[in-house]
Amino acid sequence: MSQPRHLVVMGVTATGKTTVGRALAEAIGGLFVEGDTFHPPANIEKMSAGIPLDDDDRRPWLRALAHEIARVDAAGELSVTACSALRRPYRDWLREGYAGLFFVHLDSTFDVLLDRMKRRTHFMPPSLLQSQLDTLEPLEPDEAGAVIDDNQTVDAVFADALAAVRAA
Repeated sequence: MSQPRHLVVMGVTATGKTTVGRALAEAIGGLFVEGDTFHPPANIEKMSAGIPLDDDDRRPWLRALAHEIARVDAAGELSVTACSALRRPYRDWLREGYAGLFFVHLDSTFDVLLDRMKRRTHFMPPSLLQSQLDTLEPLEPDEAGAVIDDNQTVDAVFADALAAVRAA
């Protein structure tokens, strides 16, 4: 089987989706798509205020990402998108852009993530971490993807993720 054309690096906040996603995009020669830049201002304001997004907030954002993945595919390019993709329906909405998405789920512990959140500047406050963990639905057996232990060094996470993509 050939390497997947379009990847989504998924997981709750502070897992390193952007860092790992950029490295994967470079490794496969693909375009990196930062999912956060596709959020409408209202979503950013809501999260910045410590209010979790609901499905009505997420749907337009995920639709925009699906359109971007479809645009990149139509141009004949590969892509790696950083997107939380916390629930199965959200991943299904992303698949509307490209049915064969491969998900790289960065999985970490509450304590590790909270520590990372306290050391960075981001619109997502630490108070929303638990709501994201509560919302997270693991990949189901029929979803193409891999779960990567995100409690390791960035280099180890990237190496494991790349190996999973190449083995797909």
